[in-house]
This record gives sequence, structure tokens and C-alpha cells, in this order.
Amino acid sequence: MRIGVLALQGAFIEHEQALQRFGVEAREVRLPEHLEGLDGLIIPGGESTTIGKLAVQFGLMEPIRAMAAAGKLLWGTCAGMIFMAKDVGRDQPLLGLMDVTVQRNAFGRQVDSFETDLDVPAIITPENKRPFHAIFIRAPFIESVGAGVDVLAALSNGAIVAARQGRLLATSFHPELAYDDRFHRYFVSLAV
Repeated sequence: MRIGVLALQGAFIEHEQALQRFGVEAREVRLPEHLEGLDGLIIPGGESTTIGKLAVQFGLMEPIRAMAAAGKLLWGTCAGMIFMAKDVGRDQPLLGLMDVTVQRNAFGRQVDSFETDLDVPAIITPENKRPFHAIFIRAPFIESVGAGVDVLAALSNGAIVAARQGRLLATSFHPELAYDDRFHRYFVSLAV
């Protein structure tokens, strides 16, 4: 299994380390040719407008869309979730892959960042039934989902914070910062 991590901006190193902890080869992706031979791609948190503009500048938009069309795995965390969405209510470069509407900075400013435990049945294993400790940093949330999108986790107020559409995964929080590899393992398992 070989997973790329979009390394234009944001928390890409932590995703690489999480994948490597359980034996998955991780490759930094900055150019279209770096996508060759990958089984999937993680689009990390950071700043979604910056990630989008750099993806356009480096010619990555269509090759990433082609990966998704070919059935490869794609996962967007925080800004990556925004970048994968079909609608964010403003004009910015988007891949438009997931049938979700996302609200950017939905919980407020940086000082409003928070951590909470989430019940996520999809990642529960016999060895680990604990809630997932989620870290939200200027996080978005999913306002609505289209047909074919499964909600994996929501906050107590109903805000959707994790979803899956086939082999596409989106989380509004940062699993790479939690020192809990269950979301990374779940993502890789979607290849089977």
C-alpha cells in the first residue's frame, strides 16, 4: 500500500508518520508525477484557499480528480475536507469530489479551537472501543450531505464532522494529531 500526502502546505508530516507507524509507505506529493503509483491520497489540514491556489498553480487539480474517478482513496482533513467539497459558499478552488456542503471556520476563530471525544462506530475495533479524541483547529463542519454520503460522526449539536462517500473520506478535525491511528487504518481499509 502506497499513500501520498499532499505536501503543499499544512500538517502533512504528521499524516506521513501516522501511516508509517503501521507499515504503510507514505510519499509527499507536490507535483502531478508524484501521484503515479499511489493507492490513495491524503489532503491535510492547513488553509484551504492556499492549498487550492497551489494545486492549481502546480497542475494538480485534474490529476487528483482523475485519481478519484479511477476509484483511488482520497481523504481530506480540515482544510482538505473543504478542498474536496462540492460547495463551501464562496469562490475558491475546489476539487468538487464529495457531495457535501461545508461551512469554513464553523466554530469561530483560532482561540475557539477545541478537543472532544467522538463516537465513531466505523473505526471501533475489538482491541479499541474507546471514543476517538478529536482535535478541531479553526475547523469546518459539513452542513449537508447528498445521496450516497454516509455520516460517520457528528457533535452533540448535530454538526457533521466526519463523512464517507465510497472511497472518499472527510474529517473536519485532525486525526493525525491524536496519536490514535484508527482513522488512518480505516482509510487504508477502504481500498479492500
